[in-house]
Amino acid sequence: MLKVRNYSIRQKLTWMNMLVSGAALLLACTAFAAYELTDFRQTLVQALSIQAQIVGANSASALLFNDPESARTTLSALRAAPNIVAAGIYTPAGNAFATYSRDRGGVVSPRLEMPAGLLQAYQFSSDELVLVRAIEFQGKRIGTVGIRSDLRELTDRLLRYAGIVVAVLLVSLLAAFVFSTIFQKATARPIAQLAETARIVSREKKYSIRAPATPNADEIAELIDAFNEMLEQIQERDTALQAARDELELRVVRRTAQLEAVNRELESFTYSVAHDLRAPLRHIQGFADALIEDGADRLDGAARGYLNRIVESTRRMDQLISDLLGLAHVGRQELRIQPVSLSALVQDVIRDMTHDTEGRNIEWRIGGLPVVEGDPGLIKQVFYNLLSNAVKYTRPRDPAVVEAGQMAVGGERILFIRDNGVGFNMKYAHKLFGVFERLHRREDFEGTGVGLATVQRIVHKHGGRIWAEAEIDRGATFYFTLPDPGQTQGKL
Repeated sequence: MLKVRNYSIRQKLTWMNMLVSGAALLLACTAFAAYELTDFRQTLVQALSIQAQIVGANSASALLFNDPESARTTLSALRAAPNIVAAGIYTPAGNAFATYSRDRGGVVSPRLEMPAGLLQAYQFSSDELVLVRAIEFQGKRIGTVGIRSDLRELTDRLLRYAGIVVAVLLVSLLAAFVFSTIFQKATARPIAQLAETARIVSREKKYSIRAPATPNADEIAELIDAFNEMLEQIQERDTALQAARDELELRVVRRTAQLEAVNRELESFTYSVAHDLRAPLRHIQGFADALIEDGADRLDGAARGYLNRIVESTRRMDQLISDLLGLAHVGRQELRIQPVSLSALVQDVIRDMTHDTEGRNIEWRIGGLPVVEGDPGLIKQVFYNLLSNAVKYTRPRDPAVVEAGQMAVGGERILFIRDNGVGFNMKYAHKLFGVFERLHRREDFEGTGVGLATVQRIVHKHGGRIWAEAEIDRGATFYFTLPDPGQTQGKL
């Protein structure tokens, strides 16, 4: 059964009018019936009291002269009143002097105790009225008369009242329903049309439509006018917002194209500079190596130290140029997407690092790794850089523990590389993937500061993300995501 709050406003108005009308009429009829019932009860008492007075006056001589037959003759006159069931005349001692019963052999009226000092007493029960009145002669009580009357007349009157109330209620409710239907056109219909307009606007986002106007000059008309004015303002703002959005999208497209062009120019410049620096650097390195081989015995210790520092610096510069060329190559290279088995790839990377791990006590914990979609060469570079970093920063540990695996968080698959190395301060984690950014001293751990920037660029190029968590002297963990087969976006 539907709740009242789910009814339409037309149904609510109809029910409200009918309930108010019915309640008002029911209260009025109930009050009228209660008043009539009370008045009729008093009328019955007064009628019985008059009859008791007449019987008492006519029976006084019979009581004085002890003539029960005369008293019975007086009581038999009550037969003309069809509502009187029984009557009796009693001596002061309470003995029956003469009785009358409408049905021969019926029950005579029961005694009703009358308090001293009262002339009359009566009592109503569920279906009858009993009245007792004193019989006096020259101011002295010589007996009492009791009359028992049924309440059929009262019951009949109540039934007539109930029939009238039901008929009036039905007619009134019918009239209320008819009038409600008529007045709904002036009240409920405009509100229903306004609600339908609001639903269309909310569902279809069509701010150009308007709620139908009403000829009335009431609050509903003001509400419709205000609603239409609000729609007009929303339409104007929506039009302006759409124009601003289109202009912003055009600017974004233009700026994106400009940024892509600038990035391409920077990558080309970086590639060209790095490539052009490599040739003179190798000449310097070659001449320095020749000096060490051919003239080392003719140089003193200080000169040989300077020469060794030149050779070491040129090697570091050559490594930096190689890393920069690799970073630029990642930006310029198009992805060659294909399924890549990470388990096999990690094993290849570990074999490639044999020279760096020789003589080290390293415990490799390689979990079950999935198959992903990506560029095999670039993804191998990601794992090589992360695993080589793990090997480098666990150098003070014996044994060193390097772990590679996967986990699921919120329905997303996340890959990770974890170690028990020196870790880093998370306060500087925002610098971790910047070019030339280093979180450890060069004297402690070698490196150019380009490797993690390259890793981040490769992961982003595949549509993934990368982040890290660490504690000082308690190791570090690098987390990153790569697309499952069939989910690669092919970003360039």
